[in-house]
Amino acid sequence: MQLNERASRLPLAPILLIAPFFLWGTAMVAMKGVIDHTTPMFMAGVRIIPAGILILIAGAFMGKPQPRSIKAWLWILLFALVDGAMFQGFLAQGLVRTGAGLGSVMIDSQPLAVALMSLWLFKEHIGLWGWLGLSLGVAGISFIGLPHDLILNLISMHDITFELKELSSLPEALFKSGEWLMLLAALSMAVGTVLIRYVTKHVDPVIATGWHMIIGGLPLWGISAVTETQQWSNLVASDWIALSYATIFGSAVAYALFFYFASSGNLTSLSSLTFLTPVFALCFGNLLLGEVLSSIQWTGVGLTLISIYLINQRDTLALTETKTIVKEITAVQQQNTVTVPVKHTKSEVMRS
Repeated sequence: MQLNERASRLPLAPILLIAPFFLWGTAMVAMKGVIDHTTPMFMAGVRIIPAGILILIAGAFMGKPQPRSIKAWLWILLFALVDGAMFQGFLAQGLVRTGAGLGSVMIDSQPLAVALMSLWLFKEHIGLWGWLGLSLGVAGISFIGLPHDLILNLISMHDITFELKELSSLPEALFKSGEWLMLLAALSMAVGTVLIRYVTKHVDPVIATGWHMIIGGLPLWGISAVTETQQWSNLVASDWIALSYATIFGSAVAYALFFYFASSGNLTSLSSLTFLTPVFALCFGNLLLGEVLSSIQWTGVGLTLISIYLINQRDTLALTETKTIVKEITAVQQQNTVTVPVKHTKSEVMRS
């Protein structure tokens, strides 16, 4: 796996790189039953405001400097708006209005958006193997999250009909459903992943992550106070434990690590690991909640792992392919080389 500049300096770097996606996946399992006992905007604020405070406390112990310029605070405010308020708000509302499977597929497809923006802004090389890996990743999370009947029909092209009336009503249905909100959440996270590169030119990435979670979470609690009721009255002890896990590990630790790594290195490779989030959610749902994985879901897990390998090893695979092609061309040239015998003149023979 290609480690970025910051990750390569840390002990247990590969484990730390995977940790955010493991924590996000397990936090999804922990939060699964909480959403029925609370309200979306309140839950979104609980996930990030206390987490931001914890990150700032950890940053103070680590001696991280606080933002000192107006430009630094402006970048943090933009970061907070996009990746804090917009991402968490769209995600919370989308989870209420759409199925968990389809929502997971849409939110975890954001590596495609990150790859396109990184190609445009930072000239990151993706290549054939990278695009193939991204495509397999989207296919993998689709196998994991989409209904089995839909997947089987798409594969067999059986009973797939689109009437003009249905097609014309698709945009309206999309805006009314949670799918549109989940797509906006995915795009918000993708933009936030790219923004961290600009933010960290003016402020430490850990401190920026902490402040953006606090500032981005306050509007969510404000909306909750105005539009929602009984935010915590139905929560039981197990719900508070799940919220604590999602806040401390699924937000504070996970986001601090993710944006620390995203501030340098290859964004396409890092964001591709997002495909692991539904894999971890599925596996721990199976272990802790007794959820059974179907053969289609196991196929999705396999495709996802292959996709991550292809994306992170795309440069090595391309180099190996180039060396193989050069070797084959050289071998063909050697086979086609004809040795021409040298004819000596009579005078040269006499002199010899």
